[in-house]
Amino acid sequence: MRILVLAINYWPEQTGIGPVLTRRCEYLASMGHAVTVCTSMPYYPEWRIPREYAGKLFSREERNGVEILRSWMWVPGRVTSAKRIAFEASFLSTSLINAMRNRKPDILVVVSPPLGLGLSAVLLSRWWKVPYLFDVMDLQPDAAVDLGMLPKPIRPFLYRLESMAYKHAALISTVSEGMRRKIVSKGFSPDRVVVVPPTADSNLFDIGTLVSGDEFRHRYGLRNQFVVSHCGNMGVKQGLDLVLHAASQLRERSDITFILVGDGAMKSRLEQQASSLQLSNLRFLPLLDESSFSEMLAATDVGLIVQQSSVSDIVFPSKTVTLLSAGRPVIASVNDKSEIGRTIHVSRGGVVIQPENAGLLAETVLNLAADRESRQAMGERGRQYAVKTWETSGVLSAFGTVLTETVALKRNNDVPTELPASA
Repeated sequence: MRILVLAINYWPEQTGIGPVLTRRCEYLASMGHAVTVCTSMPYYPEWRIPREYAGKLFSREERNGVEILRSWMWVPGRVTSAKRIAFEASFLSTSLINAMRNRKPDILVVVSPPLGLGLSAVLLSRWWKVPYLFDVMDLQPDAAVDLGMLPKPIRPFLYRLESMAYKHAALISTVSEGMRRKIVSKGFSPDRVVVVPPTADSNLFDIGTLVSGDEFRHRYGLRNQFVVSHCGNMGVKQGLDLVLHAASQLRERSDITFILVGDGAMKSRLEQQASSLQLSNLRFLPLLDESSFSEMLAATDVGLIVQQSSVSDIVFPSKTVTLLSAGRPVIASVNDKSEIGRTIHVSRGGVVIQPENAGLLAETVLNLAADRESRQAMGERGRQYAVKTWETSGVLSAFGTVLTETVALKRNNDVPTELPASA
């Protein structure tokens, strides 16, 4: 089967959608499918294009059996709503040209965000007369509205674009049951919306056993410290000011250190704020390579998942999978009714606290710092849940089956009414 994937994020990006999609595509290629990915030059979460990709209009490379076709896009130095629209529009234009240079596929897999790829999906699907699966990793218009990032005049247009993308898709997939319910509530048949969970990097299951955090602690002067870490994107949705305020309340505890690992649109502002607060107990670390990232997880005593209270079932961040897979106890400062909150409750891999409450976050850190036994039990329960829920082979096998059956049903002019139970 020939599969053409349209997505703005892919390898070598280390956080967010990129690693999840890379594992999916490389699995499909290992199963004998011809997989081509039309994507951008790497930029996330630093919002900078690496030197080796800069200045190119198009490029081609291959990795683990997947053909990767990249196209230029304009990357703003400082992200605003207007600049993000221009950024996405530039990618939509060049990626559509890149896609049309390819042979006709059997199926399109189109990953949102950006939501505008839904228009590309409709155009390519009609041109080639092939079905497309619309893979929703983030309910972009809902997120932008909830966070006040979207000007009112643009909202109706984006929701019409979203509706069009869903309407013409042979199938809609998303990463969590909460996001599935949200899509169905917009008026789409439950039979056409399926959950394909994210996959865990199997190497994470050995964190703390085969991977030690001692070298990481030595390198960054964290010996004898209780390490509270947040890893990944530093954007608006996360509301990481909360972590700074909690660190400020715990500044007298010289044995507790907070670390923020990664990059993102809000990082420079957070660094300035931390400097003004004179937070000697909080460290910023850059994106880490795979080996150093594993060591960082092994050195972590408690992992943080932080989101603004307005963010509920519009996203399911990959750090949820990462922390539970690595057996790290979690403090989730999130909406209790969100899919993240449900996952932490069901897995019993951590505690869920009221979002945007720095005092409560500081108190919860103190409680876990004093209870090693509870932390170990949470970590082990989280790891067991992750193995059962996100182990790679089962999830990806179901995803491959979904694509194969969608193509077969479309060839028979049918619509999918049943999906694999494991999807």
